Amino acid sequence: MLSRVADSLYWMSRYMERTDGILRMLKINYASSQDDVQAFSWKPVLKIFTFLNDEEASALAHNTRGVLQYMVIDKDNPNSVLNMVTLARENGRSVQDHITKEMWQCLNDFYHTVRQEKLAEWLLKDDPITILDMLIKHGVLYFGTTDITMARGEGNSFINIGKYIERAIQSADILDVKFSDSNYDMDEAKDTTYWKYLLLSISGYELYLKTYRGGFEARNVVGQVILNDHFPRSVIYSVNRLHRYFERLKNERNVNDFNQVDFMIGKLKSKVKFSTPETIFQEGLHQFLTETKNDLYVIGKTLSQNYFSYT
Repeated sequence: MLSRVADSLYWMSRYMERTDGILRMLKINYASSQDDVQAFSWKPVLKIFTFLNDEEASALAHNTRGVLQYMVIDKDNPNSVLNMVTLARENGRSVQDHITKEMWQCLNDFYHTVRQEKLAEWLLKDDPITILDMLIKHGVLYFGTTDITMARGEGNSFINIGKYIERAIQSADILDVKFSDSNYDMDEAKDTTYWKYLLLSISGYELYLKTYRGGFEARNVVGQVILNDHFPRSVIYSVNRLHRYFERLKNERNVNDFNQVDFMIGKLKSKVKFSTPETIFQEGLHQFLTETKNDLYVIGKTLSQNYFSYT
């Protein structure tokens, strides 16, 4: 496969995964904002998904409709849903021969939906949950279509590698920002709704209730989001799948490049796999998550250099 094609498939997938994460986070946080309109702040969401500085984020933090418009349709926000979907579509269009017709149709439909002029008015005046649900369904349709129509070759591997790198970074980032509210104090009491909305934002609330019977505790939340291999958005789940799909790229022509990236993924996988909530807290949750994200960034950069011919 040409490096240009692999690069486009990889970034198409990362942009779509990021879009899905943004939309789910916006939906759950909007619901949370309606429970406590006065005290609620959008600053954590802006910190995770935008490049705004503290002053800019603080100025926007209590303007719910303004945040929704900035995060969904603002062309000046590099991480807006509009820009992410546009970039995903551009990458998909450049490699149409390597994705299925159904996938391209999903990307195209999503692109035209998010570009509707009426979307700005709907976000300003109508129920945002309805709009966000509509956009989330477009993403779900894309992911499902990709899973059931893409041949299990190199292209599919690069798509999944991009998806799981992006997902692992997102989960670590969300956990890091949320725990920064309590200054990473594992013993600080948080009310049920705080943990509920954190888990809902990454689709982990129901699994948590089924797994832990003793109520909400910081240690259990960390255990699920980082270490639970049955949770599709956990760090360990994403790293395991990243390793699985990368191993499928091994062949006799790229042994040295493969071994370099494989070693890095395996090292990160072992670090996370053999951690426990207790060892993570001893090391420091912020330090553990920061190192994990940095490892993922380095893996992505090395992958780009070795497989996409970046200099």
